Amino acid sequence: MLQTQLEGHPLVYLDSAATGLKSRQVIEAMASFLTHSDAPIHRAAYATSQRATELYHAGRSKVQHLIGARSPTEVIFTRGTTDSINLLAASIAQARLRPGDEVWVSAMEHHSNLVPWQMACKASGARLRCIPMDAHGNLQLTAFPPQTRILAVSHIGNVTGTVNPIEQLAQMAHQVGAWLVVDGAQAVGHRPIDVQALNCDFYAFSGHKMGGPTGIGVLYGREELLNLLPPTRGGGDMVETVTFEATSYAELPLKFEPGTPMTAEAIGLGAAVDYLNAIGLDNIHRHEQQLLSQAHSLLEPIDGLRILGTPAERAGLISCTVDGVHPLDLATLLSCRGVAIRSGHLCAQPTMAHFGISGCWRISFGPYTTQEDLELFGEALHWAIGRIKKGQQDF
Repeated sequence: MLQTQLEGHPLVYLDSAATGLKSRQVIEAMASFLTHSDAPIHRAAYATSQRATELYHAGRSKVQHLIGARSPTEVIFTRGTTDSINLLAASIAQARLRPGDEVWVSAMEHHSNLVPWQMACKASGARLRCIPMDAHGNLQLTAFPPQTRILAVSHIGNVTGTVNPIEQLAQMAHQVGAWLVVDGAQAVGHRPIDVQALNCDFYAFSGHKMGGPTGIGVLYGREELLNLLPPTRGGGDMVETVTFEATSYAELPLKFEPGTPMTAEAIGLGAAVDYLNAIGLDNIHRHEQQLLSQAHSLLEPIDGLRILGTPAERAGLISCTVDGVHPLDLATLLSCRGVAIRSGHLCAQPTMAHFGISGCWRISFGPYTTQEDLELFGEALHWAIGRIKKGQQDF
């Protein structure tokens, strides 16, 4: 991707929060499997099937070690963060939520960590409550009431880049007997993650945002809690015995993984883990913080530019508005100079409402983002803002 051009210019990719670029290792691992070992897993005795099964489970084991889970059985493969949270919310609605219970969701959540809980509350009669956010983009935390059953919070906000205090939230949740669900889509692949140190109960993330393939994600859950929850989808591979009268379910993780699995995607995800580990997640985090500092230096002097939020700790993304400049117009003109950014409401309309806007534009970084990328972005940004404002004056 980074060797391609956009509108005749070298590509400057600043949209890693939406999807991460895939390394050659990921592409080659998937291509090798599809070329030489493509066979159904768990279902056949021949050598190719056995090899496919080994590669698939190796991918799960790599994810386990990446996030510090106690066992590969705590790693559930899904289609992505959204699918992970939908699966979890639907199961919890059946098994844990009752009328009078409360589900607390933060004000900075992506729709993927809000809408499924709205649906779960509607199905169960529980009440949805909001953890408020201040003007800086930090959560305003107070003790939760005893009827709280779920806290659902992003590890890193996808608009403000706020790094939330997950360990503190876990302690607050557990004090009232609640479970903490973390949307880690913007965190995994950008910094070291240890779910046991975080003390969260569930953690969801997507393969494509950490440089793996699309169509695969992960739901981590404490084994003892996953065993309490019912599956919400049925079919092959998630069963132990089936009769017309009843079905018993397979052990974890298969209990939550019906149907033919995403074998090539799991192998690609494992290769993405290898790639990240080879660079070092501490190194990636340090690199992105250096880029963040450089980006602030570029953006802050621009007249009329507003950075959304000044959180206590920010990850490698910044969302902005510019007075008199529509985000879509700016993103379109930047594309003409080879710069790829995100614009719109970022699937976080309540967060937009909090800041009194309908949309914004965002830049975000990955391990492949360079200082030169930001220099080119800065030049293109000044050009685009000037062109838009000149056009307004001419009109």
